[in-house]
Amino acid sequence: MDPDNAVVRLCGEGMRAEAEGRTDDARRLFTEAWDAATDDYEACVAAHYLARHQETPEDVLRWNVECLERADEVGDERVRGFYPSLHLTIAKAQRDLGDDAEARRHYAAAAERVADLPAGPYGDGIRFAVAEGLRATGRSDLDGPPELETLVARLCARADLKALGLLLPAHLGNLGSQEDWTRLLTAAQMVHASRSLPDEDQELLGRALGAVTALVVAAQG
Repeated sequence: MDPDNAVVRLCGEGMRAEAEGRTDDARRLFTEAWDAATDDYEACVAAHYLARHQETPEDVLRWNVECLERADEVGDERVRGFYPSLHLTIAKAQRDLGDDAEARRHYAAAAERVADLPAGPYGDGIRFAVAEGLRATGRSDLDGPPELETLVARLCARADLKALGLLLPAHLGNLGSQEDWTRLLTAAQMVHASRSLPDEDQELLGRALGAVTALVVAAQG
């Protein structure tokens, strides 16, 4: 975003106020940004931040829907990376309002756009939240095979950080695509190849590899 843009600058000041605990100042600055917006792009940016400071799920939803509609009006590369977060926040608001079906639709829309996010902690955080939301609203097909679930629980219990560091990003961020299952398979293969697990867990992981391989093949079909 252009740091010289007046709306972007006001939103940046609002974020600093929010980080410093000055909630009222943050809300005022975001409102000023909304009032200063002169086109759909600026209104989209301001609405995104205003949504963060609403007190009811209804108002959170209203401002995020406003943001989504403005992004659709912009329709270019400037807003491409907004969509995963936008659909995620709308889904959360829908869940708070008890509409899991509509929430699931927006979680699915977010999942379709996560590839537009840059690699790194922000993108991973969005991916994890989307996967969690999909599971919570009925997508049972995102879980790994029972052998993998058991292994992850054992690794967590003994704080095996090396193995968890390889497995958890792919496991928690699995959105059910062929690429996601392949990513999980690759992570499991790396752990298996390290031969760092106790014999019982190594054997369990071997069986999990077979099950994940079958899921990759199924996703290809």
